[in-house]
Amino acid sequence: MNKVNVDGINIAYDRKGSGQPLILIHGYPLDHTTWNGVAASLSEEFDLIIPDLRGFGESDVMEADDSIIDYASDMAGLLNHLKIKKATLVGHSMGGYVALAFAREYPDRISGLGMVSTQIMADTKEKKEARIANAKQVLEEGVHSVVESMTPKLSKEAKIQDFVRNLITVQRPLGVYSALMVMAERPDSTELFKTFKYPTVIVHGDDDALIPVERGREMKAALPSAHYVELAGLGHMAMMENPKAVADALRFFVNVKVKE
Repeated sequence: MNKVNVDGINIAYDRKGSGQPLILIHGYPLDHTTWNGVAASLSEEFDLIIPDLRGFGESDVMEADDSIIDYASDMAGLLNHLKIKKATLVGHSMGGYVALAFAREYPDRISGLGMVSTQIMADTKEKKEARIANAKQVLEEGVHSVVESMTPKLSKEAKIQDFVRNLITVQRPLGVYSALMVMAERPDSTELFKTFKYPTVIVHGDDDALIPVERGREMKAALPSAHYVELAGLGHMAMMENPKAVADALRFFVNVKVKE
């Protein structure tokens, strides 16, 4: 992987293909490899930039407290390094929260938005408290509790469960802790989402055990102009369970006029 230093933190990323710039942002508590199948399908149509978020994969983990804006700023710094003025951002799960933060902080640098198995709502009070408690447990005991709790929720497919279990196991506790705290404190983006004028794609599996498909339908209701694709029988890891279907949904960005 390539690495770029953004404000003192090394962000690792893969880059492949050619065409309009498209950043694929992974979810929690994973890394860029979850996009491998989709990236293989889209490399002839997009300039794909596939980073590891700070604290995950080969990117640095920071000792200081992070915010969702820090994750978004890393994406902006990566674009600066690559001399790309604007890009389409596609986020899976927590990656969707990062893409929303980017849209909020850098509205002139986003040309399209993809939301895969994610949501625009902030955590409820109960969910926020649960995340914070989980974060503290990770610092004290390591990532084992996350491995056991997250793996069955991510997918019902045994092969994908094996993949994500191994992937979560090697993540660093501080990175997982920071991500949990960031997600707990993220703002609600419902009103922001309603204002988006650029092409927007929503992809959600109807068997998602982590973020229910109702969240995807709510996004479509909030932004009727969005291209909504609901995938029957797929869970939270839709882009691994059926990479072709997710890639086909994202080809919407090829067929619409994207402002440069």
